[in-house]
Amino acid sequence: MSKQIIALLLIVAATSTAHAQELSETTDSFGNTNIENENAFSLNGYGRGSVYAGSKDFDMASAFAEISLQPTIEKWGTILKSDLRFRTGYFFNEYKPEWQIKELYVGYRLDKVSVLLGNQTINWGRTDGFNPTNNITPNDYFFLSAEPNDQKESNFLLKFNYRPISGINLEFITIPFYKMSNYRFDLFDMSNMGDVGEMLGMSGITPDITFGDDLLPTPKLENGSVAFRADFDFSAFGGSVSCFHGFDPYHGIELSSFDISTGQPEITIVSAPYRKTAIGADFAVPVNNFIIRGEAAYNITDNKDNKPYIPNSDLSFVACLETNISGFMLLAQYIGKQTFDFKNLTEPVLTDPTNPLVMMQYASEMVDFQFRSFNRKIFNQQEKWNHALSLTASKSFYYDQLYAELTGYYNFTSEEFMMRPKLAWKINDLLSFAVGGMYMYGKDNSLYNFSSKVMNGGFVELKVNF
Repeated sequence: MSKQIIALLLIVAATSTAHAQELSETTDSFGNTNIENENAFSLNGYGRGSVYAGSKDFDMASAFAEISLQPTIEKWGTILKSDLRFRTGYFFNEYKPEWQIKELYVGYRLDKVSVLLGNQTINWGRTDGFNPTNNITPNDYFFLSAEPNDQKESNFLLKFNYRPISGINLEFITIPFYKMSNYRFDLFDMSNMGDVGEMLGMSGITPDITFGDDLLPTPKLENGSVAFRADFDFSAFGGSVSCFHGFDPYHGIELSSFDISTGQPEITIVSAPYRKTAIGADFAVPVNNFIIRGEAAYNITDNKDNKPYIPNSDLSFVACLETNISGFMLLAQYIGKQTFDFKNLTEPVLTDPTNPLVMMQYASEMVDFQFRSFNRKIFNQQEKWNHALSLTASKSFYYDQLYAELTGYYNFTSEEFMMRPKLAWKINDLLSFAVGGMYMYGKDNSLYNFSSKVMNGGFVELKVNF
């Protein structure tokens, strides 16, 4: 397969050489670039080398080379856009050459109407990094590079836009096939989650935890997702209202099997999605030297069977303040969540340690308790209210040749902390260099405690754009 993709990339590159010529670009009412020339063809892309290293469990979390080719054809309202990537290198101690269709879609676009079909990356919301209304885009949280947006993945979807007047855009989306985010919990040392040996007093025995196949919904229309957004973009105000119904790409985990009959506890974990309805809104208003943004979503779930991987309904919201002080761009965000019908979990109690049947029942209940607790951490529903703060400071230097950024995040409820510095150097018009890192900290058995052993570290990246 990789040889076929390489051949495809070479053909695209050769085609671009054959048809390269002067392009003139205009922007349509959707903010998209129209290319006006005889062949209506352009080719952009990049090549890069990237290293991410220094975590506790992986000296070299990733080290890869990648090429991205982004051919575009636009003529007479017809559009074809793509971002085809091929990379080869090591990912978590595994050599893994792979190709990725980051985006590939075709469609028809006029001044007021557009219809696009194919693999597309959708970004909803006006806050930065934390977007409660963006329920469409799955993420590969363990693709580590200098650019966080690399983690965003495309969905195969149909998107219809209608712009009745300037400043108003109505967007309809349907996603026929579910695609979940990638958590890579298999990289974590989760042996102390559901420590059955300790529960039963069997010294030195820890469970054998494995990850089974994802519980994906059957690919049929009734398991698809639909979404709608009305977006308003004016000089004095921007905002939108939206609705999503379908399976959330941000999923939970389920206990697939639990067996202690052999004396060595065996636990199988699977990723499990859930269906929800989300009603959201966002806004952005400039006030003097500030931009005030806000975003919120009311997430409605149904869990009549009391499944541990289905969260309670909640209200997720972000309040953001952005300003520029002495050339420094400062961005402060409050991230909150209210969980409805919240009930504290009750830890099981061993009533009769001399009764084998009671001990086995206790072990089963304790494992279920551990899974429910862990899912609540995934969904930030450990408490009825969840509070967090994010701060970002950035500045360009030397006529935009250098760019420095520092982001910090602290969750007051779970007491988890993250810091991500980055320095980018634009060496010339084509070549750039980036260096930085990420540090995460959390209490024992918190998500950041598990993740930090895999994701903490530093990165360097050299990139050529064309």
